Amino acid sequence: MSYGDDYDDASERGIPSQTRTHYPDEEPGDRKRRSGPSPRRNLTTVVGVFLILIAAIVFANRAGDDGPSGGSADGDSAGNPGPAPTAPSGENPVDNPVDGIPSGFPQTQQGAESAAANYAVALGGEGMFATETRHRIVESIYTAEAAAGRGSELDRIYTDPQFLERVGLDEAASPPTGMTFVARVVPVGTNLLDHDDETATVSVWYTSLFGLAGEASTNPVTEAWYTNTFQLVWEQDDWKVVDFDQSDGPVPVGRDQRASTAEEMAEASEQYGGFTYAR
Repeated sequence: MSYGDDYDDASERGIPSQTRTHYPDEEPGDRKRRSGPSPRRNLTTVVGVFLILIAAIVFANRAGDDGPSGGSADGDSAGNPGPAPTAPSGENPVDNPVDGIPSGFPQTQQGAESAAANYAVALGGEGMFATETRHRIVESIYTAEAAAGRGSELDRIYTDPQFLERVGLDEAASPPTGMTFVARVVPVGTNLLDHDDETATVSVWYTSLFGLAGEASTNPVTEAWYTNTFQLVWEQDDWKVVDFDQSDGPVPVGRDQRASTAEEMAEASEQYGGFTYAR
């Protein structure tokens, strides 16, 4: 469309148009009609898009190189890794669980982070309230020495009638009839604080769902936020827990959402399974 065409069309619609300029040596019939962007402009656009794609590919490759190591460019001058995003690394998830708990994590930074995330899930689940399952969890994730001492302490805690009554369970750690007990940990991210071939310190930030789902429940399912910092060692060709500390938060601001009914929460806990976390 030429300036003349555009002017005529705009005039018919009552839209103010641009002023046309006639040069002294120019005849109305000599003015060339515009046919669109020049070839040079098209070439410039194509080259610009190509350069942007190249930059994106280089950035992605650099991120991929940093990912498997678990470190980042934000590490300190001593070479200690800084916080790294929990993102797919291309490595296959652990697929040889022992008693339902992932095991056989690689002796790497990523392996330590994945182990810590999975161990947080196991230690915060319903399985810890059943004696037989609890013993399997402790034997699977703790070192042999820690399991011997920690196991008896956990037995004392999880069989304490007052503790069980406080969370709404009977002495057999069973919920009241018609109610569903929910205890689930959902990791949000991991942070490798220290690592060498034989030891690792990993923090796991997670949200926890805990309570009884049921119409008459006095302990409805609520969410809470914690960070567990695990001390791990390499033992029996796997990462094992020596001990861990728990702290509150970081806690995000809650959104104004309608709380689900007890029935909806019970159905969700039964329909949605947990995950195996692997970097």
